[in-house]
Amino acid sequence: AREEKVMPVRQNIQRTKKTTVHGIIFVMFSALLASTLSSFLGLIGGFSLLAGRSAVKRWSRYFVSYAAGALLGAAFFDLLHEAVEEFPSSITFTFTWVMVGFLLFFMIERLLLWHHHSHHDEEHVDRNVLRPLVILGDAIHNFIDGLVIGASFLVDPALGVTTSIAVFAHEIPQEIGDFTMLILSGMPRRQIINWNLLGALISPIGTLATFWVASVVDGLELPLLGLSAGMFIYIAAADLIPEIHQEKKGGTMFGQFALLILGILTIVGVGKVFPHG
Repeated sequence: AREEKVMPVRQNIQRTKKTTVHGIIFVMFSALLASTLSSFLGLIGGFSLLAGRSAVKRWSRYFVSYAAGALLGAAFFDLLHEAVEEFPSSITFTFTWVMVGFLLFFMIERLLLWHHHSHHDEEHVDRNVLRPLVILGDAIHNFIDGLVIGASFLVDPALGVTTSIAVFAHEIPQEIGDFTMLILSGMPRRQIINWNLLGALISPIGTLATFWVASVVDGLELPLLGLSAGMFIYIAAADLIPEIHQEKKGGTMFGQFALLILGILTIVGVGKVFPHG
């Protein structure tokens, strides 16, 4: 009789373990799919530029505004909101990691000696230096995007969805800028396409790296949320918004502001459709 009671308990434990493993695999697959789609779909603007659609460059200023809003919305209304909600007694620790993420991305850009979104001095850059800087910078940026998407899916799949949308919105103006730099450097179109497709594959590698680290190190949720939020705030504040300020026309300025707000509201709206937890 005792053995009969023990058997259902063992079966329940095995069933729970199996369900947990299946859940982790599903979340990892979803994160890989999201990072791959956001990275490859972000190339649409660059490919349109190669196809000779000059309007893409003109409209990229509006993509920048929307992307800045999406990143700020994801940082404040998703990543930080999740961190404060899940770890209410560690608010100081949370914002410490936000600052670390902000400063870390600043150092990455300084070490690369290149800002992905500041192209107003492009004519003064040595073409032999330009190509490897753009390619390396794009690879590192995509790897970090993959890390952020992986981290957000680890915390909550719904958070991963909104984070992926913010990354995708940011990828479009970033890739337009990178394609512009490579075109100006005289790189053949085929090479531009090949290098950017290879760079897009770096994002899911970053996502896999996040899941691997999380499998061997416990308690990463709070640091990952803070780091991701800090990086998003830095990209929006230091890279994208200064580019928005370059536009002096009143009508365009109001349109850019409206798109900035729309980017924020998009993330908030998606968060309502896919609630956390």
